[in-house]
Amino acid sequence: MATIEKRRGTDGAVTYRVRIRKRGYPEYSETFPRKTDAEQWAKQIEADLARGRYLPSNDARRRTFGEMVDRYVKEVLPHKQRNRSADKMESQLDWWKDRLGPYALVTITPSTISDCKATLLAGKTRYGTPRTPQTVNRYLAALSAVFKVAVREWHWLESNPVSNVARGAESQGRVRWLDDAERAALFGACEKSENPDLLAVVLFAISTGARAGEIYGLRWPSVNLKEGRVVFEKTKNSERRAVPIAGRCLDLLTARSKVRRLDSDLVFPVSRRAMERAFGDALRAAKIGDFRFHDLRHSAASYLAQSGATTAEIAAVLGHKTLAMVKRYSHLGDLATVGAVTRMVQKVGL
Repeated sequence: MATIEKRRGTDGAVTYRVRIRKRGYPEYSETFPRKTDAEQWAKQIEADLARGRYLPSNDARRRTFGEMVDRYVKEVLPHKQRNRSADKMESQLDWWKDRLGPYALVTITPSTISDCKATLLAGKTRYGTPRTPQTVNRYLAALSAVFKVAVREWHWLESNPVSNVARGAESQGRVRWLDDAERAALFGACEKSENPDLLAVVLFAISTGARAGEIYGLRWPSVNLKEGRVVFEKTKNSERRAVPIAGRCLDLLTARSKVRRLDSDLVFPVSRRAMERAFGDALRAAKIGDFRFHDLRHSAASYLAQSGATTAEIAAVLGHKTLAMVKRYSHLGDLATVGAVTRMVQKVGL
């Protein structure tokens, strides 16, 4: 089953090429400088085949890490929903490729990846801030997705080395929301802003808990003013989500619907960059610190919790697949519970 061929190069060096053939399996071949190494390798492969162990082809030796990433970016990534997460993933894979691109896949071990993880943790983001364990975990998740495809679909490897690399401990997540005074100050600053769309965008974000991408991608066919709801077709988790709209938000959208632009069906056909600048100016004018646009989403969730909404209801509005992400707001629901108990005690006279 195994044949060893002695070969002599133009420089006179002698090598030994091993070829192993077995019906139903690909051909395995490897070249060694010594015959004893060739014989030892042949015995090992034959023993593995005799045990019925699945062996991939020599792709793990022939293919490089860079080839794997390039194929994933070309064949797999385009079929994922193109949003900021997909763009970040491509950037993260570029980081891995810059460091491991020339290496053969067979040389990529959990230890190799762990060393890169340490480099990530010691580095800084493009904004000059230290990378957090959460950020490093996202880099590892992006790499793991590539290896999974290489193992399951392309059969370039037997296992995913990232699965044996420990992830960093993540915090419960940031919960920054506007109190009543801050909210009033922000709305006042938005009304005075030179950007005529700022108030509508901020009010919509804080009323629906929508992500920035969902807001800027919302189109009029997905808005039902009569029933008071909007449907987000393109979401982060690729699931369609309907969210009610009411009060001042509904009034603003109704007024906005009467002066739509003819060249676009976007509800907010605005420059995202200009909107971010205007939002920053409004925060400074309102003297609100440590606040980001995404915190409007946290504010919506916090207000829902304080209003007595259940974790399941908050998850439905925000579009979380699990309740784990919503538990960060559970302590705020205690305020509504205390109020309910207090009202009950007063009414019954306990």
